[in-house]
Amino acid sequence: MIYLEQNAEYYNNDIRAMLQAFFDNEKIITKEEGTGLSLQVVYTMDRDVETPQVAKGGYVTYTLDDEEGYHCERTVVVDFLNRKLARNPLKAELYHMLSDYTGKTLPWGSMTGVRPTKVATERLENGATEEEIRRLYTDIYLTIPQKADICIEVAKREQELFRDFDYENEYCIYVGIPFCPTRCLYCSFTSYPIGTYADKVEAYLKALYKEMEFVASSPACQKKRLVAVYVGGGTPSALTAGQMEAMITKLRETFDMQYVREFCVECGRPDSITTDKLEVLKGLRVERISINPQTMWDETLQLIGRSHTVEQTRHAYALAREAGFTNINMDMIVGLPGEDIRHVRHTLSEIEKLAPDSLTVHSLAIKRAANLNIEMERYQSLIKGSTNEMLLAVDECARGLHLSPYYLYRQKNIPGKLENIGYAAKGKECIYNILIMEEKLDILAMGAGASSKFVFHKENRIERVENVKNVDEYINRIDEMIERKRRMFEGVIG
Repeated sequence: MIYLEQNAEYYNNDIRAMLQAFFDNEKIITKEEGTGLSLQVVYTMDRDVETPQVAKGGYVTYTLDDEEGYHCERTVVVDFLNRKLARNPLKAELYHMLSDYTGKTLPWGSMTGVRPTKVATERLENGATEEEIRRLYTDIYLTIPQKADICIEVAKREQELFRDFDYENEYCIYVGIPFCPTRCLYCSFTSYPIGTYADKVEAYLKALYKEMEFVASSPACQKKRLVAVYVGGGTPSALTAGQMEAMITKLRETFDMQYVREFCVECGRPDSITTDKLEVLKGLRVERISINPQTMWDETLQLIGRSHTVEQTRHAYALAREAGFTNINMDMIVGLPGEDIRHVRHTLSEIEKLAPDSLTVHSLAIKRAANLNIEMERYQSLIKGSTNEMLLAVDECARGLHLSPYYLYRQKNIPGKLENIGYAAKGKECIYNILIMEEKLDILAMGAGASSKFVFHKENRIERVENVKNVDEYINRIDEMIERKRRMFEGVIG
């Protein structure tokens, strides 16, 4: 238990993020009677002005105590006139304090937030040199040099990929198919077992088609060019070959595809992949698919509820190559329950033999809605989490396959606050993956649990429109889902 007491909450989110980075799974609550680690934060401002919000300067004092008598106090001078600039020295001082207390250092240092590459991207756009950017990461954010280098590499590759994009006049679509063979232990996505919900698939697709037709006919879409299509889930390949063919055919008939640069379908579960489904995808000009082993250990697959084997992964991959697919992604997760660096190295060696065109690596995130979190007491002893050693092993393997990093992001609930990262051969990058993170153009999402993003460039803001997650609710309330989008479209073109 961590007790946090502040006389104001000017940097509350940053302070809490730093505490959570050092103390995974610890609850942070307001100070009260009891034992535990206690952090007191006192903001002292320049009292020469009447309004604290415009104070010229001041200082912040951190006081750290624990139940065993440890005591430490640190003070950092800050300029409260510029809250944004004040954040970094405040975070750095707290980082040093917690690092001294725990004996730990973090690969990402004091850097918080989900998009570490944003710093490099903005500096490159403003003409900074790579060495200047590298020093910013290591000296101001206290990251290790390897993280600085990879952020610069990703930022440069993104610039190259999107040099000729016209963000204000282009958009992407996402289509959600919320069915899977089984639900994985760590999954928090909208996903329902296909065996139980098979009799609802046709009704779901009917509702989905109605939403597609509305989105495609909206003036906001007709004024822009569709550049990327991503069909995810769930597991879209949980549908039958006939259902997949009908859905993708409807998609192609409904939207203007002449400017589409990428059409990707998740075939995530190897146990859902068959020759006839692959032939459907290939025949309908789907260029990129994803076959996701997550791990190459049968014992772990059973533990996390994947209900397929390593051999099925190999077989599904071979079928996809035989069908003519030349852009195959594979997903893996580091930090799965019961796995350590030895397991990760084995999974990488098996993936290396298959030689995918891209490799997407996720650090295990323990999300609130996932069964892994709900049943945490059962799995706590097995979860060691991802480590930077694992990610370095991934980097070595990927580069051995001539795959380079092209996008990177972090999630709040990853133990150790490590990253998710995508590697790809040149020309095989998933541009949708980058666009959804960088939030530079509209993403119109359809289906249960789908979240649309509308980017207002001139106003520097983003609005979201959410669909209900429950399949039955989506089917029954499809007109309401359409009305939500209608109101947003009216605002966009109004």
